[in-house]
Amino acid sequence: MSGTFAGGALRLAALAAAYLQWTPGTFWNATPSELAACLAPPLPADTPPTRAEIAALIERDANG
Repeated sequence: MSGTFAGGALRLAALAAAYLQWTPGTFWNATPSELAACLAPPLPADTPPTRAEIAALIERDANG
């Protein structure tokens, strides 16, 4: 690994402050998993339902 813990923490704190508007306290109280989840790119959106799928849902709910 290159770099130091302090250097890495400083870079991550700067990212959290700039992109997430986190205060230093929020950054230091977050877990590494929470920080990674917040900085990860968003998941791709599912495709919207087709007309046939919507019609099937309406039919199912009308008969339920």
